[in-house]
Amino acid sequence: MTRGIAHKFGSDINTDLIISGRYKFSITDPNQLARHVFEDIDPEFYKKAGKGKFFVAAGANFGCGSSREQAPLALKHAGCQAVIAKSFARIFYRNAFNLGLSLIECDTGRIKEGDLIELDIEKGEIRGPQNKYSIAIKPFTRFQKDLVDLGGIVNYYKKYGELKI
Repeated sequence: MTRGIAHKFGSDINTDLIISGRYKFSITDPNQLARHVFEDIDPEFYKKAGKGKFFVAAGANFGCGSSREQAPLALKHAGCQAVIAKSFARIFYRNAFNLGLSLIECDTGRIKEGDLIELDIEKGEIRGPQNKYSIAIKPFTRFQKDLVDLGGIVNYYKKYGELKI
């Protein structure tokens, strides 16, 4: 189980809003890239997020747009424990799990900006502040859980030498 502050966004948050394309080639260090997460939506986001233990909660179609791997990479290095959304763009979904970033599918309507929430992947739920609400989440496959636990597909392959889907 993990705990953290929820930062709430709407639907159709594209990869350029997560990390601007102007940094695509100019910054290669993921920790430096993380400093620019959501910069075009909220220039103070990185400072507010506090480099760790936070969740992004959003509406539908999170991560739409380009296939920019820097988007989930920057979120992970900024300290995002998981992105919780109603749905995800396909390529963002694949890139995130390949990098070991948890994506949680559920109804995010009850989650509010600043809620201290608990995510329990094993029990398949998110609990709101002081257990005021509980939200069922779409369960991970064994492969997704392994990718997240090992930190991504590269580490998975190093451990197993092949993909055991």
